[in-house]
Amino acid sequence: MHAPRSLRARLVLSVFAVAAIGLAVADVATYSSLRSFLFDRTDRALDTAHHAVVGAVAGPPDDRDHDGGRGFGDQSRLSFAAPGDYVQIRTLDGKIVARASSAATYPPPRLPASISLPSESSGVDRVRYFTVPATRGDNRYRVRASIEPDASNLMLVVAASLRDVDSTLHRLLMIELLVTGLVLAGIAALGLWLVRLSLRPLAAIGDTAAAIAAGDLTRRVEPDDDRTEVGRLGRALNAMLTQIESAFRAQEASERKLRRFVADASHELRTPLAAVRAYAELFGRGASARPDDLARSMGGISRESERMSLLVDDLLLLARLDEGRPLEREPVELDAVVREAVDTARMLEPSRSVQVELEPARVVGDRDRLRQTVDNLLSNVRAHTPADAAVSVSLERRNGSALLKVADTGPGLTDEQAAHVFERFYRTDASRTRASGGVGLGLSIVAAVVEAHGGSVSVESTPGRGTTFEVVLPSSD
Repeated sequence: MHAPRSLRARLVLSVFAVAAIGLAVADVATYSSLRSFLFDRTDRALDTAHHAVVGAVAGPPDDRDHDGGRGFGDQSRLSFAAPGDYVQIRTLDGKIVARASSAATYPPPRLPASISLPSESSGVDRVRYFTVPATRGDNRYRVRASIEPDASNLMLVVAASLRDVDSTLHRLLMIELLVTGLVLAGIAALGLWLVRLSLRPLAAIGDTAAAIAAGDLTRRVEPDDDRTEVGRLGRALNAMLTQIESAFRAQEASERKLRRFVADASHELRTPLAAVRAYAELFGRGASARPDDLARSMGGISRESERMSLLVDDLLLLARLDEGRPLEREPVELDAVVREAVDTARMLEPSRSVQVELEPARVVGDRDRLRQTVDNLLSNVRAHTPADAAVSVSLERRNGSALLKVADTGPGLTDEQAAHVFERFYRTDASRTRASGGVGLGLSIVAAVVEAHGGSVSVESTPGRGTTFEVVLPSSD
């Protein structure tokens, strides 16, 4: 036999079992208590009948018989007995001296041939109460057997029918069985209704989980009372589902970025590879015999190879940063790094106005990567602003951090462009960027390097008024 697997069935059966055990204990206790009460009352009635029998059979003192009793052997004196009672006088060895029954309709009790009573040395009354069946039928008798002090050689036995007691107990048993059955049926029905009502939110949670498994990540569990376990479960599940949906959307976005990254990288590598192949074909067609064509072929191959090398280096750097590989960790004078990068930018564009305001600042990190970060920010200015656009570079310490700003007075960025400017292979002006040799990885490298140093980078821009990049790095001062 298999145990029920349904939570609803297990709960109902558990409540039913507990109720059945409780009712059974109550029924047994009630039945036992009433039985004990009725037997005690019958025993008291037997005590009363005993005194009545003693008063009836005891004669005056001068009427003693040869046994020392006071008329106990006179059967005619036992006719007093109440209906249903049975009286017997016997000797200690079991010989019946006299007996009487007040109602012939009751079959007499089946008394044992020998009745043992407490001994005289025990210090208690020589009285015993016990129950025996009738000689015929299913009637029973409650029996009181005792030895009177004035007739120590005789035993007085008084019995009362338990027909009314058994009838009362039987009626009580039937009532208890009926009531218990009705109560259990009511508890089962009420328990099933309450459990079904209580588990309705769980059914809704199951339906929601099934819908989510089918692909509908927007489904949520209806909110319930926080004071209940099911309500708290529903809210916790909603919070978990929100996180799962966010993680799933983030994974989808990451996969889209990865696919676009791969496609863009392939596209960027295709151009220099095609150029190298074209120059190689030119060499194969006889350029080696013509000095001008040979120089052109070798120069083109060298130029495109260098471009591919830079692209591959950038991709490898981003890949290492994505994997979380540690960078060099050493004290770096950031103001010196920025000053070197500014000097290089001035050499590349002597005509551009570059204003510098630097405070001493020290950070812990990779000096080469930090230099690359500043170079990329300045290179971005050269690539996307006219030569007459001024640039200002500042470095200051603020709240335990080193704050680097690179601002220009160029054409600026729209809100949409600013939102994507740190994405890989993103170009605000694809045609000019390609002409200048850029591939859209410079600012991506800036963001990745700064993040690897525990810092942050942001951009603020207004179309027509310029752009400001802000880098925040933890200071070691």
